[in-house]
Amino acid sequence: MSAWLPTAPCTPQACVEAPAGVPTRVVPRAALRLTGVVLLLLAGIALSPLGARIPASLIRRWCRWIVRAAGVRVRITGAAAPTGGLLLVANHISWLDIPLLAAVRPARMLAKTEVRRWPVAGPLAARGGTLFIDRDRLRALPDTVARIARALREGAAVAAFPEGSTWCGRAQGTFRRAVFQAALDAGVPVQPVRIGYRLTGGTATTAPAFVGDDTLLASLWRVATTRGLVAEVEVRAPIPPGTRPDRRALALAAQPQETAAPAWTHTVLVA
Repeated sequence: MSAWLPTAPCTPQACVEAPAGVPTRVVPRAALRLTGVVLLLLAGIALSPLGARIPASLIRRWCRWIVRAAGVRVRITGAAAPTGGLLLVANHISWLDIPLLAAVRPARMLAKTEVRRWPVAGPLAARGGTLFIDRDRLRALPDTVARIARALREGAAVAAFPEGSTWCGRAQGTFRRAVFQAALDAGVPVQPVRIGYRLTGGTATTAPAFVGDDTLLASLWRVATTRGLVAEVEVRAPIPPGTRPDRRALALAAQPQETAAPAWTHTVLVA
């Protein structure tokens, strides 16, 4: 297990709430939702050569459209993210987190190299300037941090999930410190974002989680067939440069705090 991209204990079998049987009448709607997601991704790939000429407001709307096309309502609270060089960090639960974070502010995404091989989304990520990390080569970490810092100094926003792995949402990992060194080196603020998923009635759910040996196709289908999913995105106050002495303190300040949850036990951790 890499110190840069650790593995979470969450698994689909232990943590993920799958819909209890999918009625036949739901299948056409779910297929239509996934078709909409694919069409939006293909449109993004077609427009990606335009690069910086695409307005940021349009990119934010496009990202929200992707989540809505999957049948998920979006609630974004908090102030707008600052302009200029900025490190956006968030907890990581689902593939939905990627467009949700970009809806806060379009940014160059920090992602594992495996994402490059994802159908449709992989080519889009590569064309969008994603910074890919080889998690099997820890020696490449200093070079990766240097590339992130260079992008930040040039005024770009870089988005990262410092937990290093997806968690189910009812348990969370610790923010790894390496990416925060890039923000310190570049002298830019850090924008913490908290992401969570609920059902329409307000009950927290792990249905959107993409964890363990789950497949992307299975996760896509689960999201598309779950009724009443709501994505909640809390944009917290940015952490100005120079207000934390080191990357450890900066990571701790950006780490989302545990919130009150219903009586629920993380099966894997207890075992």
